[in-house]
Amino acid sequence: MKRVLLFVLTNLAVMLVLGITASLLGVNRFLTANGLNLGSLLAFAAIFGFGGAIISLLISKPMAKMSTGAQVINGSNDPTHRWIVGTVERFAQKAGIGMPEVALYEGEPNAFATGAFKNSALVAVSTGLLQNMTREEVEAVIGHEVAHVANGDMVTMTLIQGVMNTFVVFLSRVIGYFVDKVILKNDRDGVGIGYYVTTIVLDIALGLVAAIIVAWFSRYREFRADAGAAQLMGRKQPMINALARLGGVEPGQLPQQVQAMGIAGKPSGFMALFSSHPPIEERIRALQQAQ
Repeated sequence: MKRVLLFVLTNLAVMLVLGITASLLGVNRFLTANGLNLGSLLAFAAIFGFGGAIISLLISKPMAKMSTGAQVINGSNDPTHRWIVGTVERFAQKAGIGMPEVALYEGEPNAFATGAFKNSALVAVSTGLLQNMTREEVEAVIGHEVAHVANGDMVTMTLIQGVMNTFVVFLSRVIGYFVDKVILKNDRDGVGIGYYVTTIVLDIALGLVAAIIVAWFSRYREFRADAGAAQLMGRKQPMINALARLGGVEPGQLPQQVQAMGIAGKPSGFMALFSSHPPIEERIRALQQAQ
């Protein structure tokens, strides 16, 4: 429940900051003497909804490096580094994307890809991954991450998050206005406390629903990335072996910014609704059944 609580508190803080900022800048002009201007509200919601998601995408590479301590190894003369970089380069050429930056970070078995553009992404693997897997299995994991880049998953996730944010901001304010004016019968000029309380509560509640939808899509694109890794490898067994290996170890916990682009996670119970990754067993089964 810690992640849910952190999400709720973060979401509340963000919405409060956005609300205060909007008031100070005078951009919350969707509240008029005649009621809500729905066109202005939708524009306001879209600006704030997509703004945060796009900014997060644009700074994803430096944030990922800073939060994981990842060190770029392109150009390194270390034999292991050269093998990793060469593997990424081979898969990138096969997938038709530009050569990503390649990085290594200290941690338990995991890997991730991030970046705003297909041709300037970052692919990072952990030292734990190298220590716990065979070279063929590591190559399969790298293929999985390159497939994420080739599929444009970072941009798609950002767009979906932006759409969800927009609906959260829009609906919470429409419902908040209805509660304040119709249910609580506030007939004064402007809105009352009912609007603000309802808006804050719905920002949190609808934000949780939006997070579930985004997580569902994230789980779906994991299956696509697994299939993409099998295609890049030329066969699916290495990816199956890598997933089975990950199922037997504790995957490293990635920072929240890059969690959705990691290779593994261990969802369970109610928290599975918020997980960015499906169960390892389901991913292996999907690969085994693939033609």
